Amino acid sequence: MSAPEAATLPLFVSAEAQRPIAWRRGVPVPLAEFRTHVAPVAARLPNRSAPAAMINLCEDRYKFLVAYAAALSVGHTVLLPSSRAEQVVADVASANAGSYRIDDAAVDAALAQGSSQAVNERISADLTVMIGYTSGSTGQPKTFPKLWRTVSGSNARNAQAIRAALPDKTATVWVLATVPPQHMYGMEMSVLLPLAGDMAVHAGRPLFPADIAAALAELPRPRVLVTTPVHMRAIVGSDQQFPAVDVIVSATAPLDQPLAAAMTAKLGGEMVEMFGSTETCVFASRLTAREEQWRLYDGVRLEPRDDGTLVHAPWFVEPVLLQDMVELQPGNRFVVRGRSSDMIEVAGKRASLTDLTKRLLAIPGVQEAAVFQPDADAVGTIRRVAALVVAPNLTAREVLDQLASGVDSAFLPRPLLIVDQLPRNELGKLPRENLLKALRRE
Repeated sequence: MSAPEAATLPLFVSAEAQRPIAWRRGVPVPLAEFRTHVAPVAARLPNRSAPAAMINLCEDRYKFLVAYAAALSVGHTVLLPSSRAEQVVADVASANAGSYRIDDAAVDAALAQGSSQAVNERISADLTVMIGYTSGSTGQPKTFPKLWRTVSGSNARNAQAIRAALPDKTATVWVLATVPPQHMYGMEMSVLLPLAGDMAVHAGRPLFPADIAAALAELPRPRVLVTTPVHMRAIVGSDQQFPAVDVIVSATAPLDQPLAAAMTAKLGGEMVEMFGSTETCVFASRLTAREEQWRLYDGVRLEPRDDGTLVHAPWFVEPVLLQDMVELQPGNRFVVRGRSSDMIEVAGKRASLTDLTKRLLAIPGVQEAAVFQPDADAVGTIRRVAALVVAPNLTAREVLDQLASGVDSAFLPRPLLIVDQLPRNELGKLPRENLLKALRRE
């Protein structure tokens, strides 16, 4: 017996058969065709005695979307490892007895065989549709399960935030993403969005400016580019010509206003920066090129505490505590003042890693910087501060001398290393293990 309607939510918010859901091989893919691709994949997913969980390793974004929809249609969870590294994937698999892997080849094999069965499009609201793993930037990865009603609530508001920035708020929106679908940001902005209504996603994942420009040129307007500050710096610094973009979406790392302004000057459109986490999904946004304050999604409430900020939302199972320290503003807005984990104490004095990083970035010639405590977990010792700095024309001593003019000597990074680039992962984040490896190499 199927679940009552009240206990389910639709897989497709807009189920109109001819509305496009993707752009693949130079042409749009209508929902009707997408359904015929989901059916054979769903029919061939394995049965498990333990709760079934898919590790979706598809590189092609369209095939990832097909496999994801197939998993949900048969009540399976999708696991999102923090990395595609074999050991990371193996660890996730071993922790989930009912897990199985699927990749592009498996999807191709299913499509070649076909299926005439109908796809279940009513998903249990309480189905755990995905489990996200943190990237490790704040320590060892943790798991964060997401129910379909939670994901659906957040996804609808993401779509609203993007549409609000478009001149034409009713047209089909064409999305190109430079981020992988296996991570939470990529999931939200390039896999879930096409399920939310009249939005369609490009099957590719271009990385270099020329490839991004070529993929954008394929798409009709309005065009939305989902990307990161790392990719933006490459775009702004290139000589590549780009077709007009209507909205640029950014997340994964802080975006400064000069870069946001340079990006919109080069590509056009509005810059929409998303605020969220693996724990919460996105719950706020801002137009970064011209405002500092974040605007909360409708229904979201923040509760500042000494140890962070409690986030309340109607679609959450329970409030979620984040380490971000915020200051509430009128009009359902807020500004971020750092993270509780950023506060450090040395010799009885307190400072913020975020503030130290900002001071480094304010030094002329410093392009990027990361300040951290390599021995943050040490007990009974004075915990030092270290920094990796990208400053091609400066020495470490020159940077330290300038930093010392405004920073207590107790918080001067020792060591401070000049590096060619920061050890970011594919999302542009700086996992702690990457920082420590870079420090050891230098």
